[in-house]
Amino acid sequence: MIVLLTGAAGFIGMHLAEALLGQGHRVVGVDNLNDYYDPVLKRARLARLQSLAEFRFERLDVADPRSIELIRDGGFDAVVHLAAQAGVRYSIDAPLAYNAANLTGFSHVLEGCRHARVPHLVFASSSSVYGGNRRLPFRESDCTDHPVSFYAATKKANEAMAHSYAHLYGLPCTGLRFFTVYGPWGRPDMAAYKFALKIAAGEPIDVYNHGRMRRDFTYIDEIVTGIVGVLDHPAQSDPQFDILAPRTGVSWAPYRLFNIGGANPVGLMDFIALLEKHLGRKSDMRLLPMQPGDVEETYADTSALEALIGPIPRTGLDQGLARFVAWFKGYHGL
Repeated sequence: MIVLLTGAAGFIGMHLAEALLGQGHRVVGVDNLNDYYDPVLKRARLARLQSLAEFRFERLDVADPRSIELIRDGGFDAVVHLAAQAGVRYSIDAPLAYNAANLTGFSHVLEGCRHARVPHLVFASSSSVYGGNRRLPFRESDCTDHPVSFYAATKKANEAMAHSYAHLYGLPCTGLRFFTVYGPWGRPDMAAYKFALKIAAGEPIDVYNHGRMRRDFTYIDEIVTGIVGVLDHPAQSDPQFDILAPRTGVSWAPYRLFNIGGANPVGLMDFIALLEKHLGRKSDMRLLPMQPGDVEETYADTSALEALIGPIPRTGLDQGLARFVAWFKGYHGL
């Protein structure tokens, strides 16, 4: 199988590319290597991939119309679209930064897939779409009409855009709502890496809502297992879909949405304690109020995904953070 992977130099993208290449697939990776966080880390991930056979890299921004041509003319068996402007908190300060990659860029990916008649588009959504929802665990059928950040709003828009292409052009689209992904080679703006950098430097860490938060932390291997699993199951029409009682996440069109999460929310203070244990250092916590755009708890119901692809092997938070810290110390020479 020949797979186009956008965001290939990203955290999830690198791990997914390695897994696909390890299974004998060919991967064409696309990334613009922007400076939202240190491009040195992105280049280091990319260097790992470029050492592998059957990987080809194209430096390109999906917001560039040339990305339509790349997809249209590439002969791809599947497209996995992970490229995006990430970050809930950054979207509060710079909402317009999210237009190009998350809206225009996704439009280009959809258009390329339409003209190429790509057999399956898998795209990244986010647990952030659940917004102000308070019913736990989050299920794909839950209402997502009340986003609390502009980042979440763009991901909600992506889901709606994909559905329109599935309906109008018969493009099989599968959206994956990721829940707080962590692990080796992670993003520096995410909790594990951000806290580790501060703790290692002896600087205080900002802990919002005075630590009264819970997150469904998901180890990177679980995310990769989920993506690889759905690639083999292109979205199909749900024969039981009732237009008079519509359910989110399924459709008369070839369109599906799935949660990918750890299905085991952990308190933020417990997360910090485990991170301290593996770093061998205590943190200096600066307890702060809840930040706009944030939510107190996330919790994924993954039963729909696992009914399709089978059980996902789980990595406990203690083990997952141990692996992350081992990588973190090696990468930073600590």
